[in-house]
Amino acid sequence: SRGTPRIANRLLKRIRDFAQVRSNGIIDLDITRYGLNALEVDEKGLDRVDRNLLYCIINKFGGGPVGLETLAASTGEEADTIEDVYEPFLMQLGFIQKTPRGRKATNLAYRHLNIEPDHPEQISIID
Repeated sequence: SRGTPRIANRLLKRIRDFAQVRSNGIIDLDITRYGLNALEVDEKGLDRVDRNLLYCIINKFGGGPVGLETLAASTGEEADTIEDVYEPFLMQLGFIQKTPRGRKATNLAYRHLNIEPDHPEQISIID
């Protein structure tokens, strides 16, 4: 939920919908996992766009650094949306780091996505 009540409520409503259809309206751990998986929200709370941003930094730009406008053009997301919505959460989790030259994926991001860094010495160490 990114620590945002509005997002938490939206996810809860969607899980409730899954429970109505699949579980006689009962929300338990299994239906919650099922629903979050269907909504493409992983165990850290990342959604499809979060992961797409990380994959882009890692796969298209060698882990970074990459500028905001370049990242926006490469992902099809608005630069303001990346900066205001996605970036703070990814930074809070320690998955990206802002540098004067742009955004870089951290070791935590590589690990979370099960990707081996090409140049581990160039990736910041945030554990």
